[in-house]
Amino acid sequence: MKKVFIACAIFCGAYLTSNAQFGVKGGLNYNSNGDLKELSQDIKSDGKIGYHVGIIYQTKGSGFYLRPELVYTSTKSKYTSKGEFTMNKIDMPILLGYHVFKPVSIFAGPSLQYILDTDLKGFNLNDAENDFTVGIQFGAAVELGEKLSIDLRYEKGLSDNLVEISGIDGDRIDSRPTQLIVGLAFKF
Repeated sequence: MKKVFIACAIFCGAYLTSNAQFGVKGGLNYNSNGDLKELSQDIKSDGKIGYHVGIIYQTKGSGFYLRPELVYTSTKSKYTSKGEFTMNKIDMPILLGYHVFKPVSIFAGPSLQYILDTDLKGFNLNDAENDFTVGIQFGAAVELGEKLSIDLRYEKGLSDNLVEISGIDGDRIDSRPTQLIVGLAFKF
């Protein structure tokens, strides 16, 4: 039984590698982090433009496909009373897609996130409660030939993750992202 499992794993790995494309991607994000909790009030954030760059792996096929990505993301949002909040993180979306018709596909899946650093201009921040968080992404892509694609997706952070403003009791930022992401990918 063990030999059958190993043979199946090697066969599946060879199939995925032979029917896959690697690539690079980049684009812009319009982000709005969660509320700033200040004493007894919650202050909504105003979205700002950020960016992302990374690598992709996508299986080929006419129906379903798998597309894991490894992406460096920089997000920004602004709080009226405090200033601009910046977060840099590594995202790893694991997306399952379906080709609706050529050249359009839809996709969805979890996004694993590792927070590298956070900053609020003019204030010192403590570390986020959790460096590792989980979100969800879904969207649509359009293939522009064999090697180029553009996609639009929505991401929502699912894990509660507060960042405290040091020296100010009770003030903290909900670092969960809510963002629209536009990306351009080039596959080799």
